[in-house]
Amino acid sequence: MSKKYDCIFLDRDGTINIDPGYISKLQDFKFFDFAVTALDMLKTLTNNFIIITNQSGVSRGLILEADLIKINEYIFEEFSKNNLELLDIYYCTDHPDNSSGRRKPGVEMFVEASDKYCLDLSRCLMIGDSKTDILPAKILGMESMLVLSGKGEKYKNSFHEEEKPDYIFKNLMFGAIELIK
Repeated sequence: MSKKYDCIFLDRDGTINIDPGYISKLQDFKFFDFAVTALDMLKTLTNNFIIITNQSGVSRGLILEADLIKINEYIFEEFSKNNLELLDIYYCTDHPDNSSGRRKPGVEMFVEASDKYCLDLSRCLMIGDSKTDILPAKILGMESMLVLSGKGEKYKNSFHEEEKPDYIFKNLMFGAIELIK
């Protein structure tokens, strides 16, 4: 039987959208073909989604924050149009060489979301395509899913035993199918 989550946290690039590298313009942002269908399936397990994403392209001078905000607005519109409850998008623009606790694998964006939306993180799931998505979930006692889309294939064998994700699937669609069984 499938379980219910307070919230499903989602990484962005490589998890819900194609990751060609730094996405600096809205026209370069493309959801995976299966993303909306997979999210629609996952909404049977939660009423809430939150995107948590590192966007160092801003601090690297590759993306204007105004363009990142336009992409975020588009994501909100698409979720809304498809009756998906996207509570928020948290993003960190820190450069990896000068990062705060907000930049994943830091946990601060998750803690901010938990405080703002009164979420029990032990009843949440984090889905991402990178070790930096899985590690904060482990630290915070959340369930975690590594998807092999995006960079996931590169990271799947890089986890120490205590860091391993709870689930590993080819992509968000395969994960959704298994979780709702």
